[in-house]
Amino acid sequence: MSRELIVKVCGLRDGGNIRAVEAAGADMFGFIFYPESPRFVSEVPSYLPVTGERVGVFVKPALEEVMRRVEAFGLTAVQLYGATGALCRELRERGLKVMLAESVVSDTLGLPAGDDADMLVFDTPCEGYGGSGRRFDWSVLGRYQGDVPFLLSGGIGPESIGDVLALEHPMLAGVDLNSKFELEPGLKDAEALKSFIERLKNYGK
Repeated sequence: MSRELIVKVCGLRDGGNIRAVEAAGADMFGFIFYPESPRFVSEVPSYLPVTGERVGVFVKPALEEVMRRVEAFGLTAVQLYGATGALCRELRERGLKVMLAESVVSDTLGLPAGDDADMLVFDTPCEGYGGSGRRFDWSVLGRYQGDVPFLLSGGIGPESIGDVLALEHPMLAGVDLNSKFELEPGLKDAEALKSFIERLKNYGK
């Protein structure tokens, strides 16, 4: 790996914890708007990050729902599960970065609507749309031949740093961290994140 990777930390909702994660060096901050998730954000936190991207995570949403959250949370990007190409295009036209999430269940990676996204998120299949704490078989990543960059998600924890650093793929843009860095659902271990991010960002320097 010869370039600096993006670090997205997902499943945030506590203001003080968000501030600590921001200080730890995260580049993207994910807020989950899927009501069935244990990390669902029901109200605007007392603090929102002022650096990096604020990313709203949605499951099969309507345009109106997304835009309501964009306004309330000052979102700059959206991560979508089960979205159509038309919705992706509409949101991009409104100035949002669109990240399309795909549960990796086969050897073929890249969704039909993927060309309408700025980035893909390859995740482990689970009932709750992310946050499973499980890792899929990363060996299939070599079969992704698309030209849309991707974040790697699913079961990445502090112990995964060596495996992440060993990955080589021209479209690998970064990692998406969630449950393996939690003290409890929605509350991240900022010190563990800081250590992981520093090792990732300083690799090869």
